[in-house]
Amino acid sequence: MPNSEPHADAIARLYDLDLSEDPGDVGLYRALARRSGGPIVELAVGTGRIAVPLAEDGHRVVGVDIDRAMLDRARARIAGAHPEIAARVQLVQADLVDADSDSAVASGGPYALAILGLNSILLLASVAGQRGALGTLARLLAPGGLAVVDAWQPSPADLVAFDGRISLEWQRTDPDTGREVTKQLAAWYEHLRRLVTLTTTFEEGAPGEPPMRWVRQDALRLISADEVVAFTEAAGLEVEQLAGDYELGPLEPGGDRVVLVARKPG
Repeated sequence: MPNSEPHADAIARLYDLDLSEDPGDVGLYRALARRSGGPIVELAVGTGRIAVPLAEDGHRVVGVDIDRAMLDRARARIAGAHPEIAARVQLVQADLVDADSDSAVASGGPYALAILGLNSILLLASVAGQRGALGTLARLLAPGGLAVVDAWQPSPADLVAFDGRISLEWQRTDPDTGREVTKQLAAWYEHLRRLVTLTTTFEEGAPGEPPMRWVRQDALRLISADEVVAFTEAAGLEVEQLAGDYELGPLEPGGDRVVLVARKPG
């Protein structure tokens, strides 16, 4: 994938457009923050979609991401907030797998709540990376603190469709540019490593004009509910709840995600 600044900036902007259809998870994190208090650390903070509402609720939040363009979008979002809210959010560019070794992240803790939200664990495309992320959450938490992990669980029908076929996901107008944007996906699934190679293509432009094309490529390792539990327990955390949705309803056969809430003993 190209790593030029215009490409990275466009992908970050289109990430926000992709999530303009609310996943519905922010309410969960607000509720858990009310329960745990702060401070809060969010790994893979992205453009601040979760961190800013938590700061609006009065919590101090440290957001960690390795992607400079995503953090730039987060800074712009924070700059648009009330100064008191903006002062509660600190952004750190670092690799989430060893974020606890970053002095800026470590000095903000220990944390009462640690978040790895909306499929971010899938972007760690190896068992070692995913296990390491749970270890990082555990090390960042204060005794009694809560960790939350949210991971997509594709259906068999989803996996069958990951054969390289191209699908149209949506067509929307980007409020930042006024241009029409289409999103298309193509994915391939390698079952031995539970690895999905995902190519996302965004095309944007005005009617009658040649479109600009932005391509993002990701390797996603699908993680089962059993693995989420095993990696959490190996990190020394106690699983409080293994849920199937953002209302913490039961995890049922055929569900499309797992939401784990764990506590650090002490």
